[in-house]
Amino acid sequence: ARAGVAAQGLGCAQGALDYAMQYVKERKQFGKTLSKFQRTQFEIADMATTIAAGRMLVYKGAWKEDAANLHGDKSQADYAMDTAMAKLFCGQMACDIARRCCHLYGGYGFIRDYPVERFYRDAKIIEVYEGTNEAQRMVISANLGIK
Repeated sequence: ARAGVAAQGLGCAQGALDYAMQYVKERKQFGKTLSKFQRTQFEIADMATTIAAGRMLVYKGAWKEDAANLHGDKSQADYAMDTAMAKLFCGQMACDIARRCCHLYGGYGFIRDYPVERFYRDAKIIEVYEGTNEAQRMVISANLGIK
């Protein structure tokens, strides 16, 4: 289930970013759209890069779990660390990116009229259910031989 929860975090982050990108292309400040400001461009680029990294962690963990469970590939039998890393990273990423997207909206990002507010609320639970971040760190460190 960790890979699935990690994928939820990934989707939450991507959804928040998609709405924020649309918003910054429309919202004008100081006579130009927010998307024209280099700071906004860099913020979007950083978030997109982080999401891409999370996507690869999800794909790797899901691939290894699938290979072990469905195809009997014993070389991929130890997927616990990969799925724990994906869940840990994507849960934290979802919270961070949703927060940053809310900031791009300014004060509007925290009212229920805008979808990023919902992404922000939804992102927090991903860090908690199906094992807290601390539990994922225990799985990761144990798989690394740190006990």
